[in-house]
Amino acid sequence: MISVPKRFSFGEDWLTAGIALAIASGKTKVELTQPTRKKIASSWEIVQNIVDKGHPVYGINTGFGPLCTTKISKEETTILQTNILQSHSVGVGKAINTDIAKLMLILKVHSLAKGFSGIAETTLDRIIWHIENDAIPVVPSQGSVGASGDLAPLSHLFLPLIGLGKIEHQGKVYDTPSFFKKYNLAPLELGPKEGLALINGTQFIAAHAVKVVEKLHSCLSQADVIGAMMIEGLQGSVKPFFNELHALRPFKGSIHVAKRVKRLLKGSEIMEDHIDCERVQDPYSLRCIPQVHGASRNAWLHLKELLEVELNSVTDNPVIVDEELTISGGNFHGQPLAMALDYACLAASEIGNISDRRIYLALEGNSPGVPKLLMQDTGINSGYMILQYTTAALASENKGLCFPSSADSIPTSLGQEDHVSMGSIGGRKALQVIGNVEKILAIELLTAAQAFEFRKPMKSGIFLEEIHKEVRKKVAFADKDRVFADDIEKGIQMIKDKTILHLINQIGEKEKISLRTKHSDEFEVY
Repeated sequence: MISVPKRFSFGEDWLTAGIALAIASGKTKVELTQPTRKKIASSWEIVQNIVDKGHPVYGINTGFGPLCTTKISKEETTILQTNILQSHSVGVGKAINTDIAKLMLILKVHSLAKGFSGIAETTLDRIIWHIENDAIPVVPSQGSVGASGDLAPLSHLFLPLIGLGKIEHQGKVYDTPSFFKKYNLAPLELGPKEGLALINGTQFIAAHAVKVVEKLHSCLSQADVIGAMMIEGLQGSVKPFFNELHALRPFKGSIHVAKRVKRLLKGSEIMEDHIDCERVQDPYSLRCIPQVHGASRNAWLHLKELLEVELNSVTDNPVIVDEELTISGGNFHGQPLAMALDYACLAASEIGNISDRRIYLALEGNSPGVPKLLMQDTGINSGYMILQYTTAALASENKGLCFPSSADSIPTSLGQEDHVSMGSIGGRKALQVIGNVEKILAIELLTAAQAFEFRKPMKSGIFLEEIHKEVRKKVAFADKDRVFADDIEKGIQMIKDKTILHLINQIGEKEKISLRTKHSDEFEVY
C-alpha cells in the first residue's frame, strides 16, 4: 500500500481519495503555504476591484439564478453573501455522517485555495480551524440536485461561518452561537462573492464519492477472499484462475482478481484432493469470479480516476481568471461524477448479486461431502436455509436502487438551471447499496466458513486456513439451529473492520508472500 504524506499543502499538492481520508482521520496535517496565500489574496483583490468599478459580474454584484440581471449596489454586496447562505439552507432529512461533512470541508478548502474564487484568507483559515478541531457542521442529507453546485448541503456546511447553523463536536451537537461562546469565536463577515464561492461546487457529491471509493474497494478485496474460501468449501476448480486464460482477454480487473484468488488457493490440500475428479466445470458464480469481480474492479477504477480530477479542480462559479477575465460557466455541474457513481453503484450491486448466488450454491448439497443446507441433521434443523433469504432480500433491494440517478433531471431556478445531474442522490444511493453488500458478504463469509469445515482434516493454503480460524474465534461451527442474527452481526463487524484484509497483510509480511499483481497500485485507494 502506498503511504500517505505527513503534510498536505492545500491548493498545491495533488489530492487523492486516500489523502483526503488521511487528512480527515488526522494522519496527514494541512497547511496554506505563502505562495498559495498570495494567490488567494490576489483573487480576493480582483473581486474588490470589480465591486469598486461596478461592472456587473454574476454573483458579485448581481442576484443569483434567475435574478442574475438584478444589479446589487456596492453597499449591499456583503449582505448579499450572508443572505445567500441563509436562503439556500433548505436541506431536509437525516444529517450526513460527520466524516462525510468533514471531507466536504477538506475538499472545499483545496478547491478554493487554487486562487480562482475570490475567497478571503481569513475565511479559509476559519474552515481549516474547523477541520483541525473536529468542529464539524451538521448537514442535512437531502435537498441537492447536484448541478448549481451542491447548494443546500454546502449552505448548511458554512452557516457556522456567519454564526448560524449547528456544529457537532466531541459527540455533542451545539447551536453555533453556543459553540462560539464556549470557544471564544466570532462570526465572520463575508466579502463580495464569498458566500457564492462557498456554496457553488460539487463537494457533497465528491465527498460521497471518496467514501464510495474507500468502502467499495474494501468490499471488492474481501469478496475475492471470501469467494476463494467458498471455492475451497465446495471443491471448485482452480483452472479458471490461470493467467493463460486471462491473458487472452486482458482486462485489468480480471487479471488482478484471478491472480489474487489463485495465490489464495496455492498449497491447498483440498484442491489437490479432487484434481482428477470427473466434474468438468463449476457454476458461473465460482468459475466467473475473475470476470464479474473484475468488471466491478474496472468500474471502481474508473470512478477513482474521475474523482481525482474532480478533487483537484475549481468547481465554483464564476471563476476569477485574472483582472481582465471572469467566466460564468458550469464547472459546478455534477454530471462527470454523477454518471460514474451510478456505474459504481451497479458494480457494487453485482458483487452482492454473485455473492448471493454462491451462498445459494453452497446450500444445494451438490458438492461431495457438504450436506444440504450446510448441516447434517436437517428436518428438525433448518440449517443455513434462511440466511440466504436475507441475502436474496438485500440483493433484490440493491437491484431496485440501481436505477441511475443521473438519468433524471428536473429543471430548477425558474428554468435558469434546466439540466441537473442528481449526483448527490447517486452518491447517497451508492453508499446505501455498498452497506447492503457488506451484509451479504458477511453472510457469505459465515456460509463459506461452514462449508470449509466439512473439508477437515484437509487443510487449505496458509491464507484461507488462518482466515477460517479467525472466523471461528468469533462465530462457532453450527451443528444445530441457533439465533443466526447474532452470528451475522459478528460477520458484518468483521467486514466493516476489514478483519480478513488485515490478517492477510500480517500473514503476507510474516511468510514473505504477497497477493500483489502488476495492477495492484492502480487498484489501491491511495
